[in-house]
Amino acid sequence: MKIIMLGAPGAGKGTQAKMLADKYEIPHISTGDIFRANIKNETELGKKAKEYMDKGLLVPDELTCNLVVDRIQQEDCKKGYILDGFPRTIPQAEALDKALTELNDKIDYAINVEVPDENIVGRMSGRRACVGCGATYHIVYNPTKEEGICDRCGKELILRDDDKPETVQKRLNVYHEQTQPLIDFYKNKGVLKEVDGTVDMNDVFNAIVKVLES
Repeated sequence: MKIIMLGAPGAGKGTQAKMLADKYEIPHISTGDIFRANIKNETELGKKAKEYMDKGLLVPDELTCNLVVDRIQQEDCKKGYILDGFPRTIPQAEALDKALTELNDKIDYAINVEVPDENIVGRMSGRRACVGCGATYHIVYNPTKEEGICDRCGKELILRDDDKPETVQKRLNVYHEQTQPLIDFYKNKGVLKEVDGTVDMNDVFNAIVKVLES
């Protein structure tokens, strides 16, 4: 089962991807996690990615394509995988398509989690990230046991620059311009499925599972 998660930044597709990965025991591949690891380790790739992310811009194709294709060829992806945050643009989708065809592979489902912009701005400004392990929480929807402290490693939580309202709106503008066309791309391929992302996250999850198992 090879799945692509679509939806605006903050639509909750990352949370859904993790839940699906646990249920189906397949890897959740997030370019965000790859970038954060590189930023934390201060690699050249990480420094370049951080420049774009701090400005609320998308990271260019050449920094992401090869990483993803290399990752999905690893042993743990044999049963399938969930791509979260990639592809973001038509050129990336076409590059992925070409690479998968060469591997005699294809995407089974593109799941679009639909949420209006105003909901997203409110949601993301409530997100908090751990400075230690990178785990993410939300002050309303997914709070920590102790306020401001990571459940997983006990380090401090922060509001990341890319979760501030003005940056979020800029990212949404970029999303509508560059990423929205992917919905038509995957619709034309006959693999697009859409779910309402404004309801409780467990209801979103159940709706996705129903799509995958119908």
